[in-house]
Amino acid sequence: MSNFSFAPMRIADVVLIASQRYVDHRGYLTENYEREAFRDAGILSDFVQDNQSFSTRRGTVRGLHYQLEPAAQAKLVRVLTGAVFDVAVDLRRNSATYGQWCGAELTANDGRALFVPRGFAHGFCTLVDETAVAYKLDAAYAKARERGVAWNDPTLAIDWPVGEHEAILSDRDRALPELAEAMAMARD
Repeated sequence: MSNFSFAPMRIADVVLIASQRYVDHRGYLTENYEREAFRDAGILSDFVQDNQSFSTRRGTVRGLHYQLEPAAQAKLVRVLTGAVFDVAVDLRRNSATYGQWCGAELTANDGRALFVPRGFAHGFCTLVDETAVAYKLDAAYAKARERGVAWNDPTLAIDWPVGEHEAILSDRDRALPELAEAMAMARD
């Protein structure tokens, strides 16, 4: 019997994952990842890198990021403290859901994780101050292959929990192109 439950999102291959928590008077213990359980659920990624980000303020938007082949990355995203609205955008050109997004609220309290496969842009918005996010990657960071899509691209119509004037972004993320331009540049 697995300590995990795997719930497919509305876009194929993006999976919301919950793990059993064992609670007692000291707190809790939970498994974040177990290779065989994930493989049994069809998640075959071999994770090679762990990253962690910390955002001091609610409304911080990170993304939408991805890497081009051959350095594309699958991600397993979990919140350590705080809460985020986590988003995956399908960039697979031959997919029936190309250009569509799905999202889920992840919190430290619920312990859920989101699996974002290769071929997707990923980003999140913090819902509370002092939010830490951890993510496993199945390919190492490759600066020359990193790309992004504008978080507020109107063609994506992502239902972010913050408006344009309250979102906190890096200069790099603020300058990311819209999806059509990003995909045209990827062909070059």
